[in-house]
Amino acid sequence: MKYKLIHKTEYRYAEPVSNYHSLLCLTPRTLPDQLCTEFRIEVTPEPSQIFERTDFYGNKTHYFSLHSPHKKLTVLTTGMVERQSEMTGSLFIPSVVTCREARNRMLNERSLKIAFLEYILPSPFVKWDQEIMDFAQECFLDDKPLYECVQHLCRKIYTEFKFVSDFTTIHTPIKDVLAARKGVCQDFSHLAIACIRSFGFAARYVSGYLETLPPPGKQKMQGSDASHAWISVYIPDYGWCDFDPTNNVVPGERHIVTAWGRDYNDVPPLKGIIFSYGKHTLSVEVDVIPL
Repeated sequence: MKYKLIHKTEYRYAEPVSNYHSLLCLTPRTLPDQLCTEFRIEVTPEPSQIFERTDFYGNKTHYFSLHSPHKKLTVLTTGMVERQSEMTGSLFIPSVVTCREARNRMLNERSLKIAFLEYILPSPFVKWDQEIMDFAQECFLDDKPLYECVQHLCRKIYTEFKFVSDFTTIHTPIKDVLAARKGVCQDFSHLAIACIRSFGFAARYVSGYLETLPPPGKQKMQGSDASHAWISVYIPDYGWCDFDPTNNVVPGERHIVTAWGRDYNDVPPLKGIIFSYGKHTLSVEVDVIPL
């Protein structure tokens, strides 16, 4: 499947902004089953230069700054991505490594501990306590395959939590999400990662897009898609395996990866610093267009 990605971010300021510094993390990654063939950034007002670099996690980022007064900023990115179908369903043979085996290897094999320690420890948006461990306790049984246990956890989150837009912000603690049983994909991904790490396993946060399908007989509305988030869990001798707790599915060709890190804090689509005062408004429009 081939997709055209359009991501438009617009800021409007009550008072002129004299200086602005921004970091973008919106370039789709090139992976064995995903190829980014084109990516373009348009910023209005136009900066003198946009700098590209690769961060610690291998994500491609772009930096720019503006030094002239402006009351509106628009960042428009467009990309072309080819996704190949992964082997899923009856063709896919999940790992049979048990929770006990995986935990012992992560604890006792020095090479694994060094390679994945940052994905096992707490991170800025992923912390846990006994209440979170109790929530996930029934999912992680020592003699069950870790893969099946993570699927159990994702199914539990999917069935017990309600997707409610604008109920949380990215800074809402996981404990509040757990208590309210409401949130969005970032919240469910952070909760799942906290549960998985609390039992000694490595999990990372995946940022990207998901092609959404319109109702039968209806056309897709422009800007109706959104950024998405899911998780990836490392299973010894098997590798990283992706799971989408928001939709209770194994990510496939409709999931497009832009970046990954310990949590959202490592891979926000766009973050910046402004030098001004007064209020501002933000609007984001995303289109994932199958070609």
